[in-house]
Amino acid sequence: MKKILIASMILCTVFVCSLLVFAAGKPGFDDKEIRIAQWGPQTGPAAPWGSVARGSGLLFQIVNDEGGIHGRKIKYFIRDDQYNPAQTKAVVKELVEREGIFAFVGGVGAACGMAVKDYLAQNKIVWVSPSTAIEEYVFPVNPYIFAVYPLYDDEASILTKYAVEKLKAKKIGFLYQNDAYGKSGLKGCKTRLKTYKMKLAEEISVEPGEKDLSSQILRLKNSGASVVIMWVNPTSAAIALKTSATIGFKPQWISSNTLSDYPLMNKITGGLWEGVITGAFVIPSDANHPLMNKYRNAVKKYAPEERFGVFYAAGIMFAEPLVDALKRVGPKLSTEAFIKQLTVTKNFQGIGSVVNWTPKVHQGTDSIQIQKCGPNSSYIMLQDWTPNDLATWKKK
Repeated sequence: MKKILIASMILCTVFVCSLLVFAAGKPGFDDKEIRIAQWGPQTGPAAPWGSVARGSGLLFQIVNDEGGIHGRKIKYFIRDDQYNPAQTKAVVKELVEREGIFAFVGGVGAACGMAVKDYLAQNKIVWVSPSTAIEEYVFPVNPYIFAVYPLYDDEASILTKYAVEKLKAKKIGFLYQNDAYGKSGLKGCKTRLKTYKMKLAEEISVEPGEKDLSSQILRLKNSGASVVIMWVNPTSAAIALKTSATIGFKPQWISSNTLSDYPLMNKITGGLWEGVITGAFVIPSDANHPLMNKYRNAVKKYAPEERFGVFYAAGIMFAEPLVDALKRVGPKLSTEAFIKQLTVTKNFQGIGSVVNWTPKVHQGTDSIQIQKCGPNSSYIMLQDWTPNDLATWKKK
């Protein structure tokens, strides 16, 4: 009886180990499908940004309906990480080790991405277009990460140049979130101002969950700033504008592309967003553009319940260069062949800016558009795609 029990235990151990080897050894594709995945906050406080992951899914539906890629259909997985890095780690591990994922796309959240980027590299899984703009993803070069989101300091530099040269601003204030996101914007702004031998009239930080910004807004008003650039989350931005209205402070507000969903921002500010200038990393979702028209029509067909806004469109944009590289690989797919095609991506453009990757630089662009919120949350184009002439990483 004891021998039978030992033999059974050995067989079970061998079976479990074989399953683990099989899971770890999945190449992420076969003759019929390519398995692509994305995490994103489908629930929780950042749920509005969950539309990014669903937008990517729309593009994959279009690709599959058009015949797939060299005979393979894309099988797409979305996991809700609730904007929680610990949860991101859990869902990514499950996807990699149980589903066998070939590549990840998008993925909202700087901290969420940082929690899994090393794990993905260790498992030799490519990650295309992280949905955030953190230098640590691509500098020094990570062979498995390819970014299209313009870095926050590049964007802030371009917006500051616009404020000085186009708006003729003499005094600029900066309101920033006290984290890597906010500090990156502040860095880009100050770097640009140095070229004009200017300094900020006031620079003030806010904590992500801070509810009372009256002291910060009063300081900005007393500084005499005619332009205030803000690098904060949507809730903080709404509080800032409402507080400003109550004390009669009416600067020209400028913000990062993270606040470029004008219908959303107008809703949460009670209409105060009209007139705000923002950066943009995807063309306006209401633009009369061949690709954007195609995607809007696809939403009506596949996902009529979705609001086709800037972040849903961004999810499509993040996935476009991934699809392009897969098509260029040809039928003989492998991770190595995919990476090779990604690194020779040149002058690719979908509904975002032009993307270029090389073996030494995996940051695809430094360009943004500049837009202004018009009546009825419309998008007014102020400046088309503009690169950061101070970007030092392009010299690498």
